Amino acid sequence: MVFVICLVLIVLDVYVYQAVSFFSNERPLKIYLRGIYWLFTLITLSVILIFAFGSPEKYGPTVRSLMIVYIFANYASKLVAVLFVLIDDIIRIGKRTKNLFKRKEQKTISGESISRSDFLMRTALIGASVPLVTMGYGVVSGAHDYRVRYQKIVLPNLPSSFNGLRIGQISDIHSGSFFNKTAVKGGVEMLINEKPDIIFFTGDLVNNEAGEVKDYISMFGKITAPLGMYSVLGNHDYGDYMEWQSSTAKQKNLEAIIEAHKIMGWDILMNEHRIIKQGGDKLAIIGNENWGAGRFAKYGNIEIAHQGTDEAAVKLLLSHDPSHWDAQIRPNFPDIDVMFAGHTHGFQFGVEVGGFQWSPSQYAYKQWAGLYTEENQHLYVNRGFGYLGYPGRIGMPPELTIVELVNG
Repeated sequence: MVFVICLVLIVLDVYVYQAVSFFSNERPLKIYLRGIYWLFTLITLSVILIFAFGSPEKYGPTVRSLMIVYIFANYASKLVAVLFVLIDDIIRIGKRTKNLFKRKEQKTISGESISRSDFLMRTALIGASVPLVTMGYGVVSGAHDYRVRYQKIVLPNLPSSFNGLRIGQISDIHSGSFFNKTAVKGGVEMLINEKPDIIFFTGDLVNNEAGEVKDYISMFGKITAPLGMYSVLGNHDYGDYMEWQSSTAKQKNLEAIIEAHKIMGWDILMNEHRIIKQGGDKLAIIGNENWGAGRFAKYGNIEIAHQGTDEAAVKLLLSHDPSHWDAQIRPNFPDIDVMFAGHTHGFQFGVEVGGFQWSPSQYAYKQWAGLYTEENQHLYVNRGFGYLGYPGRIGMPPELTIVELVNG
């Protein structure tokens, strides 16, 4: 199967090569461009074979991510070029077909070639550069372009002692993907400088293994708030996406991740809750283990986590996957006022201009970024602090959230 894929890609390379060979008539430059083109193709196919038959894990997560980006960017660019080369071929076929029906030209047409369009071939090369430049910029600049997003939520039942409560939210750290410690430190400091009253972390501290967060424990351990720092696990924290030598090894990895939360001073909620008291009023922080609709793991038990929260005037839920809201929370727990989630990353790609939002993420998740309200219940989906797979972001910058609760 791998060799079939490589063969298809080679055919694609040969087809796009027509635009490259058309670029210049000067022999030295033409030879240089041809050499560069086929060198990139050779490297790309070699990387694909490493993933198929080699051991890419030995290169580390950052290098693996960059290898994936290289493959994707290379052929995404060529697919753009194919569009224009194909248009040119359609035009040429149309001209040839038209000429065949002109009897007076039939004798001369047989040996006559119809040249390619200089405009379309150059446009193909320019168009091919767009994905390369965009994805490169997304890695260099977009990956750590942290933004603080402010959101006000009105709760009619919010006690006066909690009026104006400022909640900081951070989600989807994915520490195993980081390649710039200084930038990550800057993002953490941005959240700290907001001085929220309470902070929530809504899952995915790592990609797979507990060791990924080792070098960042002291950094994230500085995140504190007067009313506490509360956290839950995300789907990646359970180690479900890699092979383990034994179930015991997998369980020890999970225990190490839970311990990392505790070392950082985060109060990790494993299907449980905490009651916060202020001015005689009570607010419940409910933490659900990962529960996702569809194919995602269902470790959470909201029934157990919710038990004993009746005394709280307001209930806030931390649950990693936003699909949990429609699947279980809204139908069965109308007393949960606000759910905080992450998981989607906003696909790390999209467009947000004014009130307009678009991302491929919306085709997989009904709620994928920002605030959603149904009747008296609210869901806020954080776009994520880190990144996974593609080590960058395009039009969907990493997010630090400040939610203010007000009564009204």
